[in-house]
Amino acid sequence: MVLQHLSIVNYKNIAGAELQFSPKINCLIGNNGAGKTNVLDAIFFLSFCHSAYSNQDALAIRHDQEFLVLEGEYSKAHPSPLTSHPSPLKLFCGLKRGQKKHFKRDGKEYQRLSEHIGLIPLVMVSPQDILLIEGSSEERRRLMDQTIAQRDRTYIDALNRYNKALQQRNALLRDEEHEPDAQLMDLLEEEMARQGETVSARRSALVEALTPTFQQFYQTVSNGQEHVALSYVSHCQRGPLLDVIRRDRHKDRAVGYSLHGIHRDDLEILIDGHPMRREGSQGQQKTFVIALKLAQYLYLDDSQPSQYSQSPQSSQPSQSSQQPQSSQQPQSSQSSQHPILLLDDIFDKLDASRVEQIIRLVATQQFGQIFITDTNRDHLDQILAHGDCDYRLFHVADGVIE
Repeated sequence: MVLQHLSIVNYKNIAGAELQFSPKINCLIGNNGAGKTNVLDAIFFLSFCHSAYSNQDALAIRHDQEFLVLEGEYSKAHPSPLTSHPSPLKLFCGLKRGQKKHFKRDGKEYQRLSEHIGLIPLVMVSPQDILLIEGSSEERRRLMDQTIAQRDRTYIDALNRYNKALQQRNALLRDEEHEPDAQLMDLLEEEMARQGETVSARRSALVEALTPTFQQFYQTVSNGQEHVALSYVSHCQRGPLLDVIRRDRHKDRAVGYSLHGIHRDDLEILIDGHPMRREGSQGQQKTFVIALKLAQYLYLDDSQPSQYSQSPQSSQPSQSSQQPQSSQQPQSSQSSQHPILLLDDIFDKLDASRVEQIIRLVATQQFGQIFITDTNRDHLDQILAHGDCDYRLFHVADGVIE
């Protein structure tokens, strides 16, 4: 999809903006705190129905204001040949303090916001992504869930059913006045196992699909200096999940929550065989995150065969070298389109060589519409020089965008 027009009212430090975007590269330049990231976050909000930085929607409303409004108009990057002038897709989000959020597609409000996820596929790379390495396993599960949910709507249903059964089981475990009802406990554990094994299988397939492309991206950006690996870790690997959950029910009762299940899944991240969290430098960790997010992009991009050149001498796809390929994924209920790529301040803490390789990658026709923020105009000029494609530059200062 391509975001053609974005209207912002009272979103964080942006009082108002009407923005027309390039279908390829959009660069936002400004000092730290100017509002560049808030533009990207508004775009993220229209894809996921919440901010990238908080699930508390009220925090997105501008100080001393009572409401926010976001409106976006999108077009297909590859419209059907049967439709010469397809109508734009229009999204609306309105929020007043203390009231329910309203989210509409072409004027019709969603009954459930989960129905919207995946309509506008999007990948965001930001400084906050360092939590994928340094943060808890919850951060890494969130990445897996967000990625799969954009391709497979049934995944959200399975995950929600699992979480509901988990919450009910935990409530029984915490009840200090009564022993848990054994029959009800059995039913909840069976539901957790049934839905959990579905979720675990999808997560395992995702990691398997991401790993080769992720490793090739990392090798390209780092010029082959290190070897990185991803490994999916799940309680489902210990045997039938129902048996694993029930095996230590007495321990769960003692601590008051469920010790086993897919809510404890994790991604093991290694560099040269050692934990990235402990051994990786800041530049290596950032390279890891960028490579993983670019692999996520290719996973979501089913509009065409995915290729990029591994040669640092050329920004054009190479026919002879080994290429990352889009893996076969579950059929999405949404239309096949390029995802939108948001790159927020990605060049900080990277050496010149890694910056150059990233510039070569994102400037190719491999990627669809891209939004890039930076305080350094030089990086953006390098991308534009390599890309030879349509672009727009925006200057951001104190929430004003020109």
